[in-house]
Amino acid sequence: MKSKRLGRTQDPTILVLTSLSGGPKHGYAVIKDIESMSGVSFGPGTLYGVLARLEDEGLVESMPSDDHRRPYRITGNGAAVLRERLEANVKVANIGFERLGVLGA
Repeated sequence: MKSKRLGRTQDPTILVLTSLSGGPKHGYAVIKDIESMSGVSFGPGTLYGVLARLEDEGLVESMPSDDHRRPYRITGNGAAVLRERLEANVKVANIGFERLGVLGA
């Protein structure tokens, strides 16, 4: 059962950083990777807004382009932030599973 009131539960920042943790990608490849791993569909405006913010924060960087597509990659600082956020999410998820009585989560 899915609640309409909860809205999007996946953080776009985590999804983009997770995608780029697998290696450099251009925008369309990031969109497809995120859809594949989470079922979330980003439009170009959402993706490039997140990428611009992450680049401003030094968490990702754009790379030189061989064609019209510009690849992005996660920085060392971006990987550290992603790891920290994922660890926090796992902790909360495990507490939630425990409280729901789900064993072995």
